[in-house]
Amino acid sequence: MGLSDFLLAAVHSPHDSSIRAMAQASARTAYVAMCLALAWGVFAATGWIGRLSGRRATRVGHITLALFAIVLGTLHAAAFVFLTDPDEVFVPSTLLNPVSSAGKLRWSLGIVGLELVIAVLLTSLLRRFFIYRRWLNVHRVAYVAVALIVVHSWLGAFANGNLSLLWLAGVTVLVPTILVTVLRFVSPRKLVSLGLLGD
Repeated sequence: MGLSDFLLAAVHSPHDSSIRAMAQASARTAYVAMCLALAWGVFAATGWIGRLSGRRATRVGHITLALFAIVLGTLHAAAFVFLTDPDEVFVPSTLLNPVSSAGKLRWSLGIVGLELVIAVLLTSLLRRFFIYRRWLNVHRVAYVAVALIVVHSWLGAFANGNLSLLWLAGVTVLVPTILVTVLRFVSPRKLVSLGLLGD
């Protein structure tokens, strides 16, 4: 068995297909959890469903969903380090320098998005050391991070040939998330006049 045979076997190895399947499953679950965490975070911030579950339960739900999404997103990113495919060289340093020449645009978007949500998580853990307004401004970076991760997800599905299979599920989860997020920034007076919020 020559070197070319070994490389060809590595490209099509069952190891790589298992790693890819795990990376795809964790990515898809993280996408759903991320969208739910963002929507639930809006509910926690606005108190729109606070009467149903209580403020503390709403906040804990948001934190749980966000942690779940971050853990799965990290697992998704880490899985690519274990691929043996020579066409997709993904080394641990790519996680530290996502705009390196070794990476692709979709990787960079996902890595920067993941790093931003990890930064938001860390500042949330250290919240008592921040002035509330500064913490809130850092926490709002999560909106940018989610947008980057969504673009990463759609570009990844397109690059892998899965977009025709996944687009409906992706849109089904994304549209309500975008709607709730947009409503978050509409004035309460306007929401009352539209009948979306009680007096």
